[in-house]
Amino acid sequence: MKREIIKTLDGSTTIRLPEWDECYHSKHGAIQEAKHVFIKNGLSLFDESVSVLEIGFGTGLNAFITFLESVRKKQHIDYVGVEAYPVDADEILEMNYVAELDALEFENIFEKMHKTEWNQKTEICDQFLLTKRKQFFHEINDFETFDLIYFDAFGYRVQPELWSTEIFQKMYNSLKPNGILVTYAARGVVKRSMIEVGFIVEKLAGPPGKREMFRAFKKV
Repeated sequence: MKREIIKTLDGSTTIRLPEWDECYHSKHGAIQEAKHVFIKNGLSLFDESVSVLEIGFGTGLNAFITFLESVRKKQHIDYVGVEAYPVDADEILEMNYVAELDALEFENIFEKMHKTEWNQKTEICDQFLLTKRKQFFHEINDFETFDLIYFDAFGYRVQPELWSTEIFQKMYNSLKPNGILVTYAARGVVKRSMIEVGFIVEKLAGPPGKREMFRAFKKV
């Protein structure tokens, strides 16, 4: 499938798949979306050590912003990113996240995240552990392992199977009691699947260019 690098409205880059008219991040602002959905409405709810599962590691933007937050808050993060189709190295070189986030001192960290071996836990620094799992989402079988899930799969319009009850059951099982899942999505069919497996779902204001998003809680 053809792929192209585009610049989003906040100046940060993303990958676009023309055949699907789908992007890895919001065309209204890749960095803005990541900060709003996953940091403001997810990670910021935790003060202590956090175990994070990202559904769709992609360009590594969410992982890198989470790392920057861990430095700012002196927070220990154990981060697992699942990706079935890893992004090519030449595409990663075209991502401008380090510059746009004013994080040139951590450029080596962004590079290290992408150079680490798949399916192997790596100490990125003292307070940030990263495991990249090359895995299809339906193969996930973790049980009460994570505090927080970043659900960042391709949209329902192009891959509805990734937003099914089966997948959300796996997400529910993967979370610890009182764990949280955040996603940019806000479709009724997605909410119904979340509720069916036991999540309590709330609708929040979305990132720039999107009216709403979901946050789901595993209350037990």
